Amino acid sequence: MQLRSAVDAPPLRPATETPPLRPLTAAARTRPVAAPPQQRSAENVAGVGVVDPQPSAATLIGSVQRAMRLLESVAAHGHGAPAKQLARETGLALPTAYHLLRTLVHEGYLRRDKGLFFLGEAAARLSSSGAQEKRRSTIVDALAGWRDSIGVPVYYAMYRDGEIEVLCVSDTPGNPAVEEWADFRETGHAHAIGQCLLAQLDEDARRDHLDRYPVRSLTPYTVRDDHALLRRLERMGRMELVVERQEYALGTVCAAVPITLGTTAATMAMSLPSHQAGRLLTAARQLQTEVGRLLGSLALSISI
Repeated sequence: MQLRSAVDAPPLRPATETPPLRPLTAAARTRPVAAPPQQRSAENVAGVGVVDPQPSAATLIGSVQRAMRLLESVAAHGHGAPAKQLARETGLALPTAYHLLRTLVHEGYLRRDKGLFFLGEAAARLSSSGAQEKRRSTIVDALAGWRDSIGVPVYYAMYRDGEIEVLCVSDTPGNPAVEEWADFRETGHAHAIGQCLLAQLDEDARRDHLDRYPVRSLTPYTVRDDHALLRRLERMGRMELVVERQEYALGTVCAAVPITLGTTAATMAMSLPSHQAGRLLTAARQLQTEVGRLLGSLALSISI
């Protein structure tokens, strides 16, 4: 194939004469002018529009913007505010503010009481769910870090509403968590997590728990009866590291670090196969140190 030079190209056709300009009609004057090609949103070769990461004001929904401004204004008034004040603060016309406020009340994001508007349950759920997820993420990240640095599965548990609840477990295929072959809630007397939580309770709460979940033997090493368990718990310091060897499951040893914040009883725990029992105390002390180092930042995340 031969390239044609500019000499071989056909001559350019003369431009046609430009028609005289005509005055714009009223409709044409109000018609939006198209943006030049370099300002339009890019499109790919398949014809699919590429979303502009910073949309222009023309693509935003004004009613949503106004509703959000009203929500922010209401949130700034803990004792409520009337519609006129909210309209003034957000720069909205009073009829527009009334319309949006009624809609937000209908959807549960606001509530109205004696002419004043307050944040509603729907808005509170948005806030609480976001905060709860952030707290959970903080705990999950902390457990994963300890799991990797110490090389053990790590557990987080709380005593809540009279029950032992294991809320989070972080393990790996190489260091798997203990199989829950008997319900952790009913066997708190046998594992380090349960003993650590029960040790943080007062005597009445311990007896109430054992009335509902009495001691029973799970292995030859399990504590024998309620009285023996209560004596053991009394001897434990409230913030003492708890160690358990094959009381819950044969072939497994465990340790638990107590965490007490106000009336909240919680624990971070770890487990090892019994053939690694020699490193249990060292690993448990390391976990205790790590928990103590991060306890300040974890304090608001404990109640996930």
